[in-house]
Amino acid sequence: MSRIAYVNGRYIPHADASVHVEDRGFQFADGVYEVFAVYKGVLIDEAGHLDRLERSLGELRIEMPVARAALVQILRRMVRRNLVTEGLVYLQVTRGVAPRDFPFPHAAMPTLVITARNKTFPGREVKTVRVIITPDQRWARRDIKTVALLPAALAKQKAREAGAYEAWQVDDDGYVTEGSSSNAWIVTRDNVIVTRQSDHNILRGVTRMALLDFADKNGFRLEERAFSVTEAKQAKEAFLSSASTFVMPISQIDDVAIGNGEIGPVSKTLRLAYFDAMDQIAATTRAGR
Repeated sequence: MSRIAYVNGRYIPHADASVHVEDRGFQFADGVYEVFAVYKGVLIDEAGHLDRLERSLGELRIEMPVARAALVQILRRMVRRNLVTEGLVYLQVTRGVAPRDFPFPHAAMPTLVITARNKTFPGREVKTVRVIITPDQRWARRDIKTVALLPAALAKQKAREAGAYEAWQVDDDGYVTEGSSSNAWIVTRDNVIVTRQSDHNILRGVTRMALLDFADKNGFRLEERAFSVTEAKQAKEAFLSSASTFVMPISQIDDVAIGNGEIGPVSKTLRLAYFDAMDQIAATTRAGR
């Protein structure tokens, strides 16, 4: 079966999907996006992603392209039409098509594009990964999930060329902000989970929010604050989180080993808790259909 894309009200073959050359997403990166994990045929953290989408659009003064209830139905239909049982749904909204000019156009209609694809996620048991440190070169509003991803792409490419999985970005004061496509976490020698506080310097990860709740329910001590590269390299554990990785344990930061090279007890507990939650979401959603 060929993949199906959704573009402005039409379900069309993925190979034929396109937008106008003067779409402001192409001209100015004037748009936002979301990535939903699909597990057992069900969208995970659906409400959290839609809440963040609405917030990002509001910050850029872009209208929702369709009502939220209608968007939910489109997203779920895309999962079914593409036969996705485990994978990702990518949604992008731009300000729309208008003659190229910097100020906002008066009458442009938002462009909505959605794609879906199968992807096999690592299971409950997972190998550790390596990250590298790189300067954070992004704009000042990192809390908006904008499509302006060039700095993130450059950081990810730097990681790949270094044989690493991810790049942790660092601000001018030497504190870790987040990964190029993930949030950053450490566990101190005193067994305190630390992740940077939500502000304009990081994206408010939907998976991150779930993990904060799981950490609290499992009785872990938690601090939302900045941590330095030195503190990270001295940590007992380190891990990253995102919609497509859930919890990914880290065994090495640059050339410094973290832990014993295997997933640590805190990372493992949170990863299993996330899988348990996904199983429950999938079972509840299927039962309600």
